[in-house]
Amino acid sequence: MAKSSTFFPNMSNAQIKDLSFEQALGELETIVRQLENGSAPLAESISAYERGTDLKKYCESKLKEAQEKIEKISLNPDGSIKTEPLDPQ
Repeated sequence: MAKSSTFFPNMSNAQIKDLSFEQALGELETIVRQLENGSAPLAESISAYERGTDLKKYCESKLKEAQEKIEKISLNPDGSIKTEPLDPQ
């Protein structure tokens, strides 16, 4: 489990699955900024990178779930409304 440190104080101890998309994305953005700074010790940077990788995967899966729920609304020739997947595959 990830833990906060002097260099990554905003890195949450929360299980990723318990975070909202917005919380996970915010934490990921913070980790990226802090890693780009490059001032953390190697071990902490590796731990933060691993947490960031897991957060990225989680965010991608949440976006995919949302995309699958979105439907395109259109009109049939007779004027009635129909829905279909936004991005049929």
